[in-house]
Formats: sequence, C-alpha cells, structure tokens
Amino acid sequence: MLQTARLDLIMITPQMIHDLFNSQDDKEIASFFGIDENSLDHYREMHLHGMETHRLSLRFFLLKVKESGATIGECGFHTWNTRHDKAELFYALRKDDDKRKGYTSEALQVILDYGFSEMKLHRVSALTADWNKASLAVLHKFGFTYEGTMRQDYMVDDQYEDSVCYSLLKHEWQSRKLS
Repeated sequence: MLQTARLDLIMITPQMIHDLFNSQDDKEIASFFGIDENSLDHYREMHLHGMETHRLSLRFFLLKVKESGATIGECGFHTWNTRHDKAELFYALRKDDDKRKGYTSEALQVILDYGFSEMKLHRVSALTADWNKASLAVLHKFGFTYEGTMRQDYMVDDQYEDSVCYSLLKHEWQSRKLS
C-alpha cells in the first residue's frame, strides 16, 4: 500500500482480480472495490478476458480517503510493457464532488514515483481528450511533454474521438524532483 497525506492507495494486480472473482461473491467484490454490484462489469470483463500477456500487464491503485475510508477512484498504469519499460498512465475520480480537491495530483506524485522506481519504467505516456482541461492541467503540472494527436483513437458513445498524447521520461521526472 502507498500513502499520501489524505489517501491510502491500495495496489491491484491482475492476480488479485482473478483471486477475488474465483473466491468471493459479487457483493464482496463490489465492497472491496468500493462500487455497487451494478458496476462490476468492468472488473468482470478484466477477469474473463484477460489483463496481461507474456509482456503486457497492468498495475493500478484504488484511491481511498483515509478520513472516511471511501474509495473515490483509481489510478495507475495499463499497457505496461515490461520488455520496453513503458506504460500508459490513467487516473479517474468517480464522483464530481471529489474533483478539484487535489486528490489526483496527490496520488500521481506517489504513483509516478512508484512507476519509475519500483516498476523500473523509463517512459510513461498519457492519453486524454483535447477538451479535458483538468486532465491537461494535471499533465502539465507534472512536466509531461505533448507529443501529438492520435486521430480517432478511441470510441465514446459509438463515436471515435481523438487522443492527445503526452509523455514523461524517467530522467525528466528525476530532474523535477531534484529542483
């Protein structure tokens, strides 16, 4: 488990998800992830259809507020390519009430540290929509560099949308930490 001043970050691995679905009922799994039983489909799909291959995996963390114990979101890395030491960063808060309180920035500070030190990442990429000003601000805050736009990269509501691509390299992260 990782911690910040206000958050406990509970590590989730593919094996943990498999173990939960193989040993717990839906109610217990939903309780573990801090979601209702109707929101289990995402995790069930991960369990049934795979999360890793011989060289790709993921590592993410549930964000729990220390004071209340509420799970407010998750962040971490997917498409973790262990051969090339790179992964894609993701972050999401579940409720609008938890946004604009600095939780994402607080979590990303330790998540990026973990990625570069424990996972031995050399490169972290992040994709977002060009209209997502909050996400763009977080990426700029942490020193990510804009690399370009991936046209019609993902589907939302049966429509393809563009992704703007940013990256952060290990030596850039280390330089920021020293300054």
